[in-house]
Amino acid sequence: MDESQPADAPDAGPVRRRRVIYVPGYDPFHARRYRELYRSESREQAAISGYSISVTALENAEHYAWHVDAEIEGAHVESEMVVLAWSDIVKESMERGLWQTYMQTLRTLWVYGRSGALRGVMRLNKGPGIAALYPAIFLTLQLLLALAVAGGVGWAIAQFAPRWVGFAGLAVVAPILRWFARHDNLILARYLLHNYAFSSQIGGANPPALEARIETFERVVAQAMDSDADEVLVVAHSSGAHIAVSMLSDLIRGGKMPPDGPVLSLLTLGQVIPMVSLLPTAARLRADLNFLSASDRLTWIDVTAPGDGCAFALTDPVAVSGVAPENQRWPLILSGAFTQT
Repeated sequence: MDESQPADAPDAGPVRRRRVIYVPGYDPFHARRYRELYRSESREQAAISGYSISVTALENAEHYAWHVDAEIEGAHVESEMVVLAWSDIVKESMERGLWQTYMQTLRTLWVYGRSGALRGVMRLNKGPGIAALYPAIFLTLQLLLALAVAGGVGWAIAQFAPRWVGFAGLAVVAPILRWFARHDNLILARYLLHNYAFSSQIGGANPPALEARIETFERVVAQAMDSDADEVLVVAHSSGAHIAVSMLSDLIRGGKMPPDGPVLSLLTLGQVIPMVSLLPTAARLRADLNFLSASDRLTWIDVTAPGDGCAFALTDPVAVSGVAPENQRWPLILSGAFTQT
């Protein structure tokens, strides 16, 4: 066991068989994207680190999965990777028209501002706070630019046909905003807005569709815990971190961990948990944070990078949410320190 871990962390011993369950963040892309990223990046890492690795697809009717064989420092390790996708829920939440997006901007600012969550986020880490305001600022600038262009076009037309001035303004604004929407992948203003709007649509509580998906995800982990693996490792990124916290809390509370089963580990990467846990109706998440942070049934390691402006780098999500128990064990907080790697 690594000396940086608490003395009471579960010890897996040598790991030869591992089930890795990945929970993505707020991502509209198909799960196969993660396999292709894994395939290409693992090949490059293997070349750098001097080990061998092979990736093959797995037939899985319910979830996207693949198998990994690796030889690392003379040890053979087999891993089954599963992606717990919720991209369909993400896509549906992003299907908003031009003017619906602006109404969504106002509502999201109102929820975060009125509840004090935005003030709390800014106090903790200015990076995520600025990231929360960034969509509203850029979308407002886009609208102002579209109105300015419309005014200029209207003025030009007025020199020849004064009665068409109003129509010219209406005709120009929408196409300009649609152009910005088509190129949002360059600035991610609408993407970030939809992300924050999704988290705050019921004040921090999980929407029914996501709550049902968490229940499905929990069953996948429970099945993995009944396997012959040495370790079940849940990896969660960004918004997926709070999903994983609730999923594993339900699993442990429900007594679905066999006493002689695999060791359970949670690795959260670039978590943004306070963006949800500080909202007024996120009582479920706060209770799960309180429970999981004191559990002796898993090891929870949180890795963030100070250079990541959207994540709550080196921030204890349990403590800042105001729910840290006296016997808190987790998470063990580590820096990615990418600039030093």
